[in-house]
Amino acid sequence: MNNSGVTRHHPGLGDGPIYLDYNATTPVDPRVAETALLYLTTYFGNPSSSHAYAEEPSRALAKARQQLAGLIGAQPADIVFTAGGSEADSLAIRGAALAYDRAAPAQVITQVSEHPAVLETCRALQRLHGVQVRYLPVDRDGLVDPAALAEALTPNTALVSIMAANNETGVLQPITEMAGIAHARGVLFHTDAAQAAGKIPIDARAWGVDLLTIAGHKMYAPKGIGALYVRSGVRLEPLVYGGGQERGLRAGTESVALAAALGAAADLARTELDTGSADRIRLLRDLLHHRLDVLLPGRLQLNGHRDRRLPNTLNVTITGVAGDDLLAATPGIAAATGSACHAGTSEPSPVLLAMGYDPDRARSALRLTLGRWTTPDDIEQAARQIAAGALATNQTVIS
Repeated sequence: MNNSGVTRHHPGLGDGPIYLDYNATTPVDPRVAETALLYLTTYFGNPSSSHAYAEEPSRALAKARQQLAGLIGAQPADIVFTAGGSEADSLAIRGAALAYDRAAPAQVITQVSEHPAVLETCRALQRLHGVQVRYLPVDRDGLVDPAALAEALTPNTALVSIMAANNETGVLQPITEMAGIAHARGVLFHTDAAQAAGKIPIDARAWGVDLLTIAGHKMYAPKGIGALYVRSGVRLEPLVYGGGQERGLRAGTESVALAAALGAAADLARTELDTGSADRIRLLRDLLHHRLDVLLPGRLQLNGHRDRRLPNTLNVTITGVAGDDLLAATPGIAAATGSACHAGTSEPSPVLLAMGYDPDRARSALRLTLGRWTTPDDIEQAARQIAAGALATNQTVIS
């Protein structure tokens, strides 16, 4: 253990490449896995049952809601567990649009560089239910102009959905300002905070949002668990119908083990934020940027806002080298060229194109994201390997 309580080495990272893809997924913290195991073995009961085997699982669910609420500045009763971030997005957006009870078709407003979970839900609503969708542009820093949101609102706008932090660039949107603009017109506001939760402080009530998405595997909990903050009084059409679990919004017997794991992860994240983890990660990120700039003089371009971004995210273009080619030439680094949801395609990042970057710059982008087990030695080795790969790949291209 180090002095912050984090193990120096994760069992899944010991012999592999340097892991710089924390925005794609995080390793499950061993302390979180230990919490989950208890409810996979000893306390196996259905939390909705009326006998003794339900007591501990029921208490675990209540505790997990309290822990997650503590991380995001909410009330425990406002937490609805889901099977992940994408499902939480769907519940928020589909739920708000289908609960809209005016005669004219509902409108949903989002922005062009959202996560596919939001964009595809909006497209499905448009295709299947006639919901009108307005996509706001972003500038070269990746930011939405709040004035554009104010102009886009109509009497039939049911929901605005703008992500808190972009998964590729880490850019942080002015959520509080935009939520205020929406509320001034009586419109609900949802933010996908899957990338933000655990990396920066979140206060759902201070932000003024009505709905907020959490994804467990982005904050050292297992895959298959997420949550939606639903402000008291907000009406949503359920996503899964059945026995009435999760306030009737997401029926089905809860996975107590996964919910307990998410609660434990939230507690760990809250403690780390209180003890300066964001500053530690930011220093390492900036060191990586600096070292790459020194080793590749004149070839490095930052994609996104220099200051308004997550402390762990560095998205850069190295001119003259396609990102996919560079990663193939540096097997000692586990990183990405963009969102994991677009992996396997050589097309330039839609996020960077939406920001107005040309296709060559977008194709040459690298997303380098740090996390709990990133060390200064990792940063130095990664910078050297990436620089060597860029120089070797560039020579191949030139020859």
